[in-house]
Amino acid sequence: MEKTQIERIEKMESQLDECAAVVREFSDALDRFEAIQVKISELSQYYGSAEWFSDFDDSNSGKLPTGLKCGVLSEDAVFNLLADNNALAIDMLELVTKILKSN
Repeated sequence: MEKTQIERIEKMESQLDECAAVVREFSDALDRFEAIQVKISELSQYYGSAEWFSDFDDSNSGKLPTGLKCGVLSEDAVFNLLADNNALAIDMLELVTKILKSN
């Protein structure tokens, strides 16, 4: 057996192990990502709603308890999350298209 053949097989075996691990990790992350979409939808509906504006006004006028974590009332946090979520969805579509075209 040639050394180059052994090296090739070892290289491909290493790639198989790495790829299988990453695919499993991504599958788990994708399951979590899919499950969290319900909460992202709830955040999207809340953001900019009458309730959000009321909560926002109360926060700015000091009516909420001191120390209450209310990043959801910032003007950027939810917007940025929604934008990141949409960008990730587009990236996944582009990746899926690339994968399917290469197979």
